[in-house]
Amino acid sequence: MKITELDYSLPVDLIAQYPLPERDKARLMVLHKQTGQIEHKIFSEIVEYFSRGDMLIINNTKVIPARVIGKKPTGGKIEILLVKQKKVSHDCVIWEVMTKSGYEGEVLIDEVKAEIKTNCDGKQIVFRMSPQDVKKLIDKKGFMPLPPYIKRKPEDSDRHYYQTVFAKANGSIAAPTAGLHFTEELLKHIENKGVKLREITLHVGVGTFKPIKVENLKEHTMDAEYFEIQRALVEEVNLVKKEGKKIFAVGTTTTRALEGYASGKYEDMGSDEHKIKGSTDIFIYPGYNFKIVDALITNFHLPKSTPLALVYAFCDIDKVKKAYKEAIEKGYRFFSYGDAMLII
Repeated sequence: MKITELDYSLPVDLIAQYPLPERDKARLMVLHKQTGQIEHKIFSEIVEYFSRGDMLIINNTKVIPARVIGKKPTGGKIEILLVKQKKVSHDCVIWEVMTKSGYEGEVLIDEVKAEIKTNCDGKQIVFRMSPQDVKKLIDKKGFMPLPPYIKRKPEDSDRHYYQTVFAKANGSIAAPTAGLHFTEELLKHIENKGVKLREITLHVGVGTFKPIKVENLKEHTMDAEYFEIQRALVEEVNLVKKEGKKIFAVGTTTTRALEGYASGKYEDMGSDEHKIKGSTDIFIYPGYNFKIVDALITNFHLPKSTPLALVYAFCDIDKVKKAYKEAIEKGYRFFSYGDAMLII
């Protein structure tokens, strides 16, 4: 498949810059895989599409306020994105970072000294302090890492809206955005219908958002992302599918964790008798045979992106293209703070 298949033209004014005040009042496009039929709903109406015995799987990862501002000795400022914690000791913490500047050397973050340097593992920042103090510093001085297509500075409200109501496991540098539409009340409503609500964890890294720079999708390599799945959940999933019920996955991140495990496309990171712990670099694009997920809840994705390739793999490409065209014509809001799609 060529990268041009993943391209489309989107009016800039359809890129959502702010979330809706009420999460579950976003629009919901329902795309039926077999017929290509499209329905237009409000997200809270998603309850209609569940049946007793189905399972809804969410990603409980929590976004850290990973964007911090450092001050150079010259007085200039540098924006730093904390990508992944690399090394921890009792008096030193090292993070992999991304910056728009080639600067290396000392920086001050809220009067705390740190050092930016580059080695064979890429650009890093070194905090010579305890892990607990680094966490406090990030929580106090960090900003939510909004994606670059949101053309504004992060605000206090983003700490609430750019986080799912079920977030609990610290580790993501971006929100699993399909989950942003759920409220606690909506989740209870779904459970009351006899649906099993279950959690996995996949920490979203930069790999999900790196553009595809090769012409042929087969040549693209995904960055690995860490995930955790309870072994008891795997058994439950098998039972649900055996009974002919559906597995609903909330987002491409949940899907990648489940399918990465089911396909054996992961590196074991210390699994035990209760929990599967792994790192997956699975790249799902057309031709992939889904092993677990029957219905996908997702947002509208960027052109030429890996999440869009996953959506193409989950449903007929022409049907997805038609759905995106209709979403644009009807003024749906796109990307992280935008509207949602259910493919069933």
